[in-house]
Amino acid sequence: MITRRPARGRVGPVGKRRADGAAKATPVAVRPATEKAGVSSVQPVGPTGTGADSGLVRLSKLMSERGLCSRREADALIERGLVLVDGERVTQLGTRIDPSQTIVLDKRAEKQQAQRVTILLHKPVGYVSAQPEKGYQAAVTLIGKDSRYKHDHSPQPYSPEHLHGLAPAGRLDIDSTGLLVLTQDGRIAKRLIGADSEIEKEYLVRVEGRLSEANLNKLNHGLSLDGEALKPAKVSWQNQDQLRFVLKEGKKRQIRRMCELVGLKVVGLKRIRIGRIKLGDLPVGQWRYLQEGEKF
Repeated sequence: MITRRPARGRVGPVGKRRADGAAKATPVAVRPATEKAGVSSVQPVGPTGTGADSGLVRLSKLMSERGLCSRREADALIERGLVLVDGERVTQLGTRIDPSQTIVLDKRAEKQQAQRVTILLHKPVGYVSAQPEKGYQAAVTLIGKDSRYKHDHSPQPYSPEHLHGLAPAGRLDIDSTGLLVLTQDGRIAKRLIGADSEIEKEYLVRVEGRLSEANLNKLNHGLSLDGEALKPAKVSWQNQDQLRFVLKEGKKRQIRRMCELVGLKVVGLKRIRIGRIKLGDLPVGQWRYLQEGEKF
């Protein structure tokens, strides 16, 4: 259903006042109306610049918050007409809706999402997680037909197309090894590295130096980096020269800097788990697909 809502005596979406005092509104999709006590409950799906004072929220923001896709993907889907709000197709970027409204992806968008892959790589030391640095290669260069783990149980056949848009969901330092997630799926990236992510990352860290009980307690909670207090961590001895770290955040070189603050030197760091996904027996330099049913 399409509606135009005249607004007398106010500036319209393009900032111009009509001669008769009524602003010409942009056509917008609306949710089905129901009448109660003679008052319409129609909630407009309005463009940016309308509804800001009436509790309306940007559609792409809600899509991201509900885990439908990333905000960037949401904008692309909206432009292509693959998003429906209360059954009405929305194509205008910046559209705002009421948070109570129902958002559904077109079947074509769902099919595209199902075709996106997520890859688990055992990154070796000497490779960078994302953009290559001078003299070093990006970890994605390790992904190929010949380096796929022979015990990968996923039925997904390898295709060079899987490298398009494949990006790391989180960093792993050049001098660290272990589990690195690369994905084409913005939903997974948001879950792992979004601002509100609570996904645990587990590391085994070989150290040199002495660690008092008081400083061990500080590693668990009480340190700050870059002027901000760190979230509580779980840090314990794995053996006489190796610590086990479990974190829910990922500041740049966080573990190494934490150890420096308590007088320790990190001589080896390996990530062995992200959420419920473990590195397991995946060999260094090899990779496998995240299987259907595996969740972080």
